[in-house]
Amino acid sequence: MSEPALVKRGRPGYDQPAILEVAVAAFNEFGYDATSMGVLATRLGLSKSAIYHHFTSKEELLEQALGEALDGLEGVLLKQSAQCGPAIDRLAAVLRGAVEVLTSRLPYVTLLLRVRGNTDVERAALARRRLFDRAVSALVVEARDEGSLRGDIDPRIVTRLLFGMVNSIVEWYRPEGPEDAGQLANDVLAVALDGLRVAPGSRVSASSTTE
Repeated sequence: MSEPALVKRGRPGYDQPAILEVAVAAFNEFGYDATSMGVLATRLGLSKSAIYHHFTSKEELLEQALGEALDGLEGVLLKQSAQCGPAIDRLAAVLRGAVEVLTSRLPYVTLLLRVRGNTDVERAALARRRLFDRAVSALVVEARDEGSLRGDIDPRIVTRLLFGMVNSIVEWYRPEGPEDAGQLANDVLAVALDGLRVAPGSRVSASSTTE
């Protein structure tokens, strides 16, 4: 059996994940472009060379931070609850999972939502995010087509409203607040889907909106 890999440390208490956490907080506070390696070194109480021992560049820090958010969101799509069953149930599972990822990786998702595609790393992250968005959009259409969601609302509008609701959580949610992540997910599903769901026995005709 091979020996476990050793975690590199620049200074006691600062391994790669700890450095990344401080960097993400700084990126969110000052903006990625305005945060220099010198700023990070000051916050960490390390020399810049100690940071470079773990990360080759500021861009690598950004890439790993965005990966934390995107890996979590993409993982939601791979769960069994998002793969099997009626489309409405899979959509609910994905929305719940997205809320859980957002609340558990709040600084990382916040950073993801603020990138604008100014670098290759940001453009790659945005491309991955668009694939996630399209998967959710496809579930909305599928749920509409199976008769679980109202057909008189354009699926493109539904998708934008769902993302708007979930993404807005980063602006006000605080882990130390009174509402836990599980209850928050329940509330999002209640607000997001109950007004869109077709009641048993009812029938809502599709509008003439194009897709």
